[in-house]
Amino acid sequence: MRFVWAVVAFVLATVLIGAGIAQRTIFMGPTEQRMELTVDQPTPYVLVDADVLRAHTGLQTLLVRGRGDVFVAYARTDDMKSWLSDTAYDHVSLTKSGKPKTAHVEAEQPPADGGETSGRSPVGSDLWLDSFADKDSLVANLQLTKGNSVLIARDGVKPAPTDILVSWALDTRTPWAGPLMAAGGLLLAVGIVLYILGIRHQRRGRGPRRKGPGPLPETQPITMPERAEIDQPGDAGTAQRTMTPARRRLAIALPALALTGLLATGCTADSWPQFGGDAPSPTPSPSVVAPENQKQPVVTDKQGQRIVADVASTLTKADTDLDEKLAETRLTGAALDARRLEYQLRGKIEGREGALVTPLVKVKILLPEATEGWPRTVLALTVDEKDAKKPPVLLTMVQSDPWANYRVTSMADMLAKSTFPNVAPAWLGTTRVPAESAFLSLPPSELAGAFSDFVDADDKSQYAGDFDEASKEFAKSVRDSRAALVKKAADAGAGATSSAAFKMAASDNEPLSLATLDSGAVVSVSVTDTQTITPTNPDAVIRFGSDATAVALTGVSESAKGYTTTYGIQLFFAVPAQGSNEQIRLLAYKQDLLSVQVIK
Repeated sequence: MRFVWAVVAFVLATVLIGAGIAQRTIFMGPTEQRMELTVDQPTPYVLVDADVLRAHTGLQTLLVRGRGDVFVAYARTDDMKSWLSDTAYDHVSLTKSGKPKTAHVEAEQPPADGGETSGRSPVGSDLWLDSFADKDSLVANLQLTKGNSVLIARDGVKPAPTDILVSWALDTRTPWAGPLMAAGGLLLAVGIVLYILGIRHQRRGRGPRRKGPGPLPETQPITMPERAEIDQPGDAGTAQRTMTPARRRLAIALPALALTGLLATGCTADSWPQFGGDAPSPTPSPSVVAPENQKQPVVTDKQGQRIVADVASTLTKADTDLDEKLAETRLTGAALDARRLEYQLRGKIEGREGALVTPLVKVKILLPEATEGWPRTVLALTVDEKDAKKPPVLLTMVQSDPWANYRVTSMADMLAKSTFPNVAPAWLGTTRVPAESAFLSLPPSELAGAFSDFVDADDKSQYAGDFDEASKEFAKSVRDSRAALVKKAADAGAGATSSAAFKMAASDNEPLSLATLDSGAVVSVSVTDTQTITPTNPDAVIRFGSDATAVALTGVSESAKGYTTTYGIQLFFAVPAQGSNEQIRLLAYKQDLLSVQVIK
């Protein structure tokens, strides 16, 4: 019976092992699906809809081949079409039957240079959610969602590569292949053991006995001479080489166990069931619910971090080289005015030092505007996680059109005592508050003028009670610096022959306001603080003395009619909603010299 069960075990082992191997070989099928995209009239740009890459489920792998530079980027479809609106391009989409089709799209508006294409390189645009570049061939693993598209190009002048292949990885997991082969190996070992036991049982069993021969004749014992027992060297070795039945069975069963282990270890994780792998893990519910018809934020977390990092690296290089044109690619408004004059002074005054405000390493808070049009606004609070002594840097950035990169409009060190207001997460975004909004305690368009009046008039200002303690401390520091300048002139004996006038006013830069969750807003404004020194005696002159800055900017050392010094101050305020009992809070500020001019 043992032989019967051994045969059954051998048959089942063969079936199970064969079934497991077949799942990983002949029954496995293809590992991916492919779709080739064709372009009949090559242009510098190829736009591939997300529907094409989402034609099948699974990870999307885009392979683009073509001699030379290859560039691939993905972004929102509407943003890409806006970027391509002034040039011709090829648009790849899907037919109703799921086949790719290519259509040539002409420019909606004529390019600026009057040619057939804009000749604009897509490399480095802030519009892309992500981008890839390589030589001759490029492989990009994507997971595009609905509403996004892919752009394929070179440098915006040469025709884009036309050898484009999209593939999707198929699910080739065979979770029962491993268990089948392991079970087959185990049955094989059982069959071998049963077979050995059957042979052993047959050898020990006694069959029918034959009749033996008759009795032998009686013989006499033979006496042998006594001899000493001699140990035979080979006896011990022979005893060691003699294999016991238990060892013999073990030696025969070991190959079967080794085969089982080999089959099990030769299977990858795809050959075994993954228990609990598809179970959804609980995620925290968002504390903020997106309102109905909410538009998408203009940048994502990853995109915003990349943009801020590029701004920081660009400004670092511009500061090192005193390159005003390079700085202009990432700065505008009050931030650019301050940088431009500082570069001039550093070029004229040897050894002039002083830290220039630059975005820090980590974006802690990103508040993008949620809109589809332009201009677009983003606010970011950056920190240095390795150096806690560095104050956070707060900045606002604006993208004026689809073809421009984001440029910083205002940038300042955040006050240590300030608390940033509660704002929406980056994935939700926020709205830009109109300059004349009546829903804030003070419209953004009036904020700079109100603070200027408070600095000049002190407690006599009608806005004195509207600002918080940090605002009052900064306003007092400005008034104290003015008083120190007057005292310095008096100490030098020029108090009777000169006079000083001071005036703070709103600059020409437009305020930027982004809504907070408490119906308030973070408002960025800039003001100018002007100091005018004039002689009161017609025979007197105003000498600059040791003021190397005034000498460098005016080119003279004295003036008969006096001179004017203008400072620019970038300010960030948290403005509460209309009807709130809270005061307007100063979050950050940065004061820079803008000009020194001789009165003529």
